[in-house]
Amino acid sequence: MRRYLIVDDNREFAENLAEILRDAGDEVAIAENGQEALELAHGSRFDALLTDMRMPLMGGAELVHEIRRVDPEAAAMVITAHVADDAIEAARREGLLAVLPKPVAVSRLLDLLAVARRDGLVAVVEDDPRMSDNLCEALRGRGFAAVTAASVLETERLGPVKPFCALVDLRVPGGTDGEAMRRLREKFPGLPMIVVTGIPEVPALPHEGYFTKPFDTAELLSAVERLHRHRGEAVARP
Repeated sequence: MRRYLIVDDNREFAENLAEILRDAGDEVAIAENGQEALELAHGSRFDALLTDMRMPLMGGAELVHEIRRVDPEAAAMVITAHVADDAIEAARREGLLAVLPKPVAVSRLLDLLAVARRDGLVAVVEDDPRMSDNLCEALRGRGFAAVTAASVLETERLGPVKPFCALVDLRVPGGTDGEAMRRLREKFPGLPMIVVTGIPEVPALPHEGYFTKPFDTAELLSAVERLHRHRGEAVARP
């Protein structure tokens, strides 16, 4: 059984969605605004947050940011009628599993929640937008959310997130080869990294895998799965 937090000032929508999830055997809490949601998050651990974007008192992007401070391991998803909202990009920087439009496709939502993972955030450092998008979509298919950076400087600007691993291209703008890895290691000490690159050069910095483009996506995802499994085993170990 999993536990979800739905945040939406449209109580009828939230109740209908909660009923669907409860019928599937899960527990659901509802909050009508960000402040209520934060109070619930302080008292309970949720597997995933499902939030609207435009709400009184606190918007969805700000809520995801604040929830990350309380529980950085919870998966987060936006369900909104305003998919073009400029604030969605701010929410994405906190690591969203998905942005779904209203009215929500229930089957798609249930599929995403079925695989959504706590402590499932991956940092993706890649300057090719198409490659970055493809990696993020492949990760979402396995229940992993992603935060992205396209340069060395952007690795410095990652928010108060808690990735369990990183996929890093050796050569991105703003520094010498491998500089993004060094910056990530400073920002997130001990963060396991998988190199995904077109450069036939193995980095001197510690890494947990090395994939040369073009690579087998299934093998890369298996490497991410192993790191996530080992992370969970280490946490569970007394």
